[in-house]
Amino acid sequence: MDPIEIGLWVSGGLLLMVVLGMRVAFAAAMAGLVGLIWIFWSKKGMQWSELDWALTVAIKTAGQVPHSKVSSQTLSLIPTFILIGFLAYYAGLTRALFEAAKRWIAWLPGGLAVSTVFATAGFAAVSGASVATAAVFARIAIPEMLSIGYNKKFAAGVVAAGGTLASLIPPSAILVIYAIIVEQDVGKLLLAGFIPGAFSAIVYAVLIVGIATIWKSVGPPVSGFTWKQRFASLPAAMPIFAVVIIIIFFVYNPFGDAWGTPTEGGAVGAFIVFLMALYRGMRWAELKDALLETAKLTVMIFTIIWGVLIYVRFLGFADLPGAFADWISGLEASPILILVCILLAYAVLGMFMDAIGMLLLTLPVVYPAVMALNGGEFVSAADSAFGMSGPMCAIWFGILVVKMAEFCLITPPIGLNCFVVAGVRPDLSVQDVFKGVTPFFIADAVTIALLVAFPSIVLWLPSLAG
Repeated sequence: MDPIEIGLWVSGGLLLMVVLGMRVAFAAAMAGLVGLIWIFWSKKGMQWSELDWALTVAIKTAGQVPHSKVSSQTLSLIPTFILIGFLAYYAGLTRALFEAAKRWIAWLPGGLAVSTVFATAGFAAVSGASVATAAVFARIAIPEMLSIGYNKKFAAGVVAAGGTLASLIPPSAILVIYAIIVEQDVGKLLLAGFIPGAFSAIVYAVLIVGIATIWKSVGPPVSGFTWKQRFASLPAAMPIFAVVIIIIFFVYNPFGDAWGTPTEGGAVGAFIVFLMALYRGMRWAELKDALLETAKLTVMIFTIIWGVLIYVRFLGFADLPGAFADWISGLEASPILILVCILLAYAVLGMFMDAIGMLLLTLPVVYPAVMALNGGEFVSAADSAFGMSGPMCAIWFGILVVKMAEFCLITPPIGLNCFVVAGVRPDLSVQDVFKGVTPFFIADAVTIALLVAFPSIVLWLPSLAG
């Protein structure tokens, strides 16, 4: 049996384990180890006397993966970004941000829901975790929406959908993971997420206003705030914008050289939010909770990365990514149609897998195929299929797949944000949240279509960085 066939059989086994409910990290690690043993054993003619040798070499190969990859400085971004979010919550910055958005925007039809979306977008700019964003605003925003007569399913859907913005708006843990898997510049990818993230929030807001205008009982407007009250709400929310500006200048300084690396920016941002939290009266118990929650989420993400990277190492030996890329580039359909089909496949796959696991498992195979479609990693814009150079195509595709990962956070039956909102609010069932989030599928579909049709939305900022 040749390596390609082994790769297909092992990948099929991995999908079966995931469908049967095994955790992605353990299923991927097991599939990768079995695949490595199979590959090495086949090179010795599948002789029983050589099985011990194949087992030894496979274990050594798999054992090198966790340390070699996780010791990368780039991955240190993930815990710092997550810590920023939890410290911001315990510092009261999230409630201040929501209060400011409410006073300025709540007069619109569905204004409190729009305020929630923009507040989640603001919080996403200091937190890299969608789940944390959904959990925080389920506690803050849903009670306020229900108190003025919002439909509870709609209120829950707004929070679940708004929480997904943390996947795209930097600092984003998923964007960092994408950059590591495909070996692209983290700073440029983080820059590329700003405009599409803000654009997604605006599309959500337009959808909410439209729904609340047609069905007035869904989300009544809130009035009565004076201009003095509106301006008074801004100082408490300003620290979040200060942290965002600091991270941007560490990634890209439009007036000169960047202040440092994205990792250093994340660390400085976490320290500043920590000082703000102390100033606002955070106690040891709250700091302990923030650190523990950060550690739990970081360990979960790193465990998935470890397991999947063992599987990725096996794919390299099986040469499955190269074979898939050759097959995709040999299709006679137009490249843009093939890209759309790939994105649709992500939408289906996301119904059964969590976002991080889905990207980690698929990118080693799909990414080379998309790059081959465009003409290769080093193709110029003039010679490419999508009208952009290889590095820019890598950034554009990264934003598209992360947006698809956002979409998967609210799709049944696995939509994690919906389960989080239902878990925080015992008066809401998971079915209620899934029903409330349904209109946002349309908004996400429109956003993805526009990002595909107009790549400049994604590429303008990173192009400025050179």
